Amino acid sequence: MGMILGLTGGIATGKSTVTGMLRERGIPVIDADQIAREVVEPGKLAYEAIVRHFGREILLEDGQIDRKKLGEIVFSDESERQKLNAIVHPEVRRVMREEAESAEANGAEIVFMDIPLLYESKLTHMVEKIVVVYAPYEMQLARMLERDELEEEQARKRLRAQFPIDQKKQGADFLIDNSGSREETERQVEAVLAAIRSERQS
Repeated sequence: MGMILGLTGGIATGKSTVTGMLRERGIPVIDADQIAREVVEPGKLAYEAIVRHFGREILLEDGQIDRKKLGEIVFSDESERQKLNAIVHPEVRRVMREEAESAEANGAEIVFMDIPLLYESKLTHMVEKIVVVYAPYEMQLARMLERDELEEEQARKRLRAQFPIDQKKQGADFLIDNSGSREETERQVEAVLAAIRSERQS
């Protein structure tokens, strides 16, 4: 059996940089966000349930879900956000488990599940250990303003919708501090992988 690790962080902590480094080293990374996009494609179960609940006005002309419109609804109404999560999350979990089993069947010793809302969605039971990609709050905010071209208040609102990064840091089995150079992050990725491998062998 392989070891399944949860990879998480906060918005703009640089988690995609770390997943890129893991994949370069041939380590399977199962991407919860990617799967969340796939399970809401037209014709999928979650898609049908979302349209039933939120109505056809959240659809684009081609029948795809208008993410911006849906995002506006769920980011401003907590009960609607919970409703959306109740539709999407069980499907995402099912597909993630299938992909992890298939990676292990293909001989993967270490499998990462990249779950941005690992703590918020109470999914820690799906993984054996947790790796948190960390960057300080002010750096998260600065990166969001630059990368996503958000207004500062919008950016802060999105950050507030997640657990504070320092809280996630405390729950980590392994921490990758991504506030320095790419080389420093790369060294930490190597160190974490070495620690995981030695733990598996002990």
